[in-house]
Amino acid sequence: MPKRLVVGISGASGVTYGVRLLQALRDTDYETHLIISKSGELNIQIETDYDPADVKAMADYVYDHKNIAASLASGSFLTEGMVVVPCTIKTLSGIANSYNENLLVRAADVTLKEKRKLVLVVRETPLHKGHLRLLTMAADMGAHILPPIPSFYHIPKTIEDIIDQTIGKIFDFMGIEHNLFNRWGEETKTTGKNGSPLKAV
Repeated sequence: MPKRLVVGISGASGVTYGVRLLQALRDTDYETHLIISKSGELNIQIETDYDPADVKAMADYVYDHKNIAASLASGSFLTEGMVVVPCTIKTLSGIANSYNENLLVRAADVTLKEKRKLVLVVRETPLHKGHLRLLTMAADMGAHILPPIPSFYHIPKTIEDIIDQTIGKIFDFMGIEHNLFNRWGEETKTTGKNGSPLKAV
């Protein structure tokens, strides 16, 4: 049986993370099953140079987010897990409260009930107490909360480098080998921004 990964793209800013995830997964042996919300499709048009059809073409299988009867709605459809990237607060709320009004939330709920890996790349800032409560609820049920917060120890040169670091963190949790960023301790940089030698601490 092929290794299957479900990818959900909801309508938060940062749909480029979802696009890049699909691109990176094409270099793996994972079969991708994609759900994009209507707001996600709109944001693809607003924030990227892609048409939603172009993004859908990057996946092996694509599902209508309203189709609750799809295979992803059943725990008998075996997968390695699911990544919601980006994840809106509305989608987070649906997952945290098991409010399965669409396939994206239902597929995430199935992932949790079957004890599979669920990554939520929650994209919102600042966070009020209601948001934090929802994050805690989702984490208590087994979700892995992975907001797209960049690190700079790998000395990113481009926006793509920053995006790839988050995608690499998703891959790490899912157990997918990659070379998307330099890990701490693997850096070869020996000078600082001004050219002065970096000192060991």
